[in-house]
Amino acid sequence: MAIAATAPRGPMALKDWGQLLLLGAIWGGSFFFARIAVAELNPLVLVLFRVAIAAVALQVYLGLRGPSFRLALPHAGLFFLLALTNNVVPFSLIFAGQTQLGAGVASVLNATTPFWTLILANALTSDEKLSWNKLAGIALGIAGTAVMIGPGLIANLGGPAWAKFALIGASLSYGVALMVARRFKGVPSPVIATGQLTASTIIMIPIVLFAHGTSGLFSASPPVWAAVLALALLSTAFAYILYFNLVASAGATNASLVTLVVPASAMLLGFLFLGERLELFEIGGVVLIGLGLVTIDGRIFARR
Repeated sequence: MAIAATAPRGPMALKDWGQLLLLGAIWGGSFFFARIAVAELNPLVLVLFRVAIAAVALQVYLGLRGPSFRLALPHAGLFFLLALTNNVVPFSLIFAGQTQLGAGVASVLNATTPFWTLILANALTSDEKLSWNKLAGIALGIAGTAVMIGPGLIANLGGPAWAKFALIGASLSYGVALMVARRFKGVPSPVIATGQLTASTIIMIPIVLFAHGTSGLFSASPPVWAAVLALALLSTAFAYILYFNLVASAGATNASLVTLVVPASAMLLGFLFLGERLELFEIGGVVLIGLGLVTIDGRIFARR
């Protein structure tokens, strides 16, 4: 998801670290649940169920807790653009890629989002320019991505190249979504999340009906439906609310560290429950991407 820019804050409190680790586990779980669901559901159908169920859940949340969803109506056009870049396009690419890739590999490739976001922010904004640690981190991240994809192109290992490029495309889409999200002024974060998921549902309904019709739309097995509900309610609706709480408490800069936790969570779940394994070159890519994220964060070097 796109992360809104805020002023840097101090070290996180213990409760903030707890929220961050929980959020990382939940978002890592999204790749685990998706890997189960795409075994029986078409990726586009899964996108529709994910955004629709989450949108309904968040509409109920706003109805009970507020603020009013009417705050989203003046920004309807912008919400549809955000829905495309932050939900429809990346979710579709991720689920398509996960028909061929394990949860761990998919989550690692998705964790390159901060690198592409920094590149886009540097090119398109005036207040998020690159520093030496960001440049070094981007270089490490791109190198890690190349290590993960390159040997597979040569030896056809670890899943097809198109599936990995689909995950990279999703990360680029998330970077573009951040540029769109910056244009929202004075709209509460829960309203932004609900608005984009509602718009995503409106977009996906005709796409799915045109591409697949209604035949077999609800024919998945009970375990797959359990994964769909967990993906929509836990890894989408609840994760958004938890993320907003973390941003309010610790700031978006600290909250962005969740990207360090997500791949480890997804790989652990895939290893424990799906019998997945990583190739050696993919493990090397994981290490490089992790080093890149730590370098971009910069706080380790600042302390030294």
